Amino acid sequence: MTIGDLVLAGYERLAMRAMIHAGSRRASRFARFGTGSVICFPPTALYGESGIRIGRDSLLGPHISLSAGIAPGQDLISDGIVTIGDRCLIGRHSSIVGHFSITIGDDVFFGPNVYVTDQNHAVERLDLPIGRQSEPERPVTIGAGSWLGTNAVVLPGVTIGSHVAVGAGSVVTGDLPDNSVAAGVPARVIRTIA
Repeated sequence: MTIGDLVLAGYERLAMRAMIHAGSRRASRFARFGTGSVICFPPTALYGESGIRIGRDSLLGPHISLSAGIAPGQDLISDGIVTIGDRCLIGRHSSIVGHFSITIGDDVFFGPNVYVTDQNHAVERLDLPIGRQSEPERPVTIGAGSWLGTNAVVLPGVTIGSHVAVGAGSVVTGDLPDNSVAAGVPARVIRTIA
């Protein structure tokens, strides 16, 4: 065995031990952390756990950003700002940034680098930097059984129906109906699944 093999084996053991899972001390910070669910090591950003609910048997990949609220330590409006259903797969490097309400149904799969938020910056005021302006939060819902491809972006106020496929690199700015396939910037329905 080479030194590289030993280092890799050590890192893999560390990553397994450092995962957040039901019953772990870190999981107890969440509003709900379902049996069989894990957040892989390392997360990139993780805060506002008391406003996050994760269902059973869900896998959140490494390097995810998962947050409820604007900053660590903030008083949250509810314990269900971000809700992730049962048997979901959130791909590595994905970000779910909830300020008001993001609901992800059961059996939803994300490819890598998917971004979902319920709040966005405003641009109207010229006396303030854009980074200090914000639009009102608007809830986001992603229906059960849906799939979001690599690099998809879901913006505030969107409802994605059940059993919807969103193509890689798409930007979802409006609602998508059940049983559809959508792609593009902005995402448009390109096929209905009968």
